[in-house]
Amino acid sequence: MRPRSLLARSRPWLLPFACLTWSGYFAFHATTGETGLLALGGYQAEHARLEARAAALAKQRAQLEHRVALLNPAHPDPDFADELVRQQLNVVRKDEVVVALSRGD
Repeated sequence: MRPRSLLARSRPWLLPFACLTWSGYFAFHATTGETGLLALGGYQAEHARLEARAAALAKQRAQLEHRVALLNPAHPDPDFADELVRQQLNVVRKDEVVVALSRGD
């Protein structure tokens, strides 16, 4: 009986080995890749940070919408308009007292 060649002896194991190698490659990258399971914690932390930022921006937007509504030309809020004009023109009334505060530099 003649000994079989190396290729003939390994042929039954070639396809299972190739499939196992292929599966291992994808399992490795599914775990350690940039979108893998190990990166999931980082993505969750970033998601929480972005959610908090979105909430803060929504609050700021609501405040700005409220200020814009106070300047509606159809019915402006006189106190708010007075505050804006006095702030922009840097003026005071005759009966008001201005107290200058030094900055703690």
